[in-house]
Amino acid sequence: MSETESGAQLVGAQDVAGVVITPGASADRDHRTLVALEAALAPLPVLRLNFPNRERGSRAPERAEVAIPYLRERADAWAAELGVDPGRLVLGGRSFGGRMASMAVAQGQPAAALLLLSYPLHPPGEPERLRVEHLHDIEVPVLAVSGERDPFGSPDELAQHLAALRGPWHLVTVPGDHSPQDPPVVAAVQHWLGRPPA
Repeated sequence: MSETESGAQLVGAQDVAGVVITPGASADRDHRTLVALEAALAPLPVLRLNFPNRERGSRAPERAEVAIPYLRERADAWAAELGVDPGRLVLGGRSFGGRMASMAVAQGQPAAALLLLSYPLHPPGEPERLRVEHLHDIEVPVLAVSGERDPFGSPDELAQHLAALRGPWHLVTVPGDHSPQDPPVVAAVQHWLGRPPA
């Protein structure tokens, strides 16, 4: 495991009231990594959220113009259920889900921080098709966790483009590709949130 940072642990992590995590384009809320995170972060509330396409039974990727407002609406509603300000929630997800969360925050969704797991920096084999234009609008702290052999973006590429973020960020590289094993991913998130293993 290797780390690159401009801010290691999440400052004010004790004030985080919950975590909203979303799946990749071809997965659902029951993806193994999301389930493992919910278990590991307990008793911190975690909302594993499907996008509307999955709620309809479709396996096709959701469109950003649907996914982003849906994520914002659900995060606000869950914050109201918890009785907290939406700005006390960490938003994030795996691959497409993390990208949608980052775009929601770039568009003004309140958040304590962003959690980007296996961020899809570009399609495999197409490094010129970057998905980074919104990163300079993000001011909240960011944790990115990525496999060292992820074809959607190498650690060096991620570090280069995460530097556009306006807030503190922390990149943890773990063994594996776009679907690394859960234990090192979970450990990185626990450390960042100041919640060591029980």
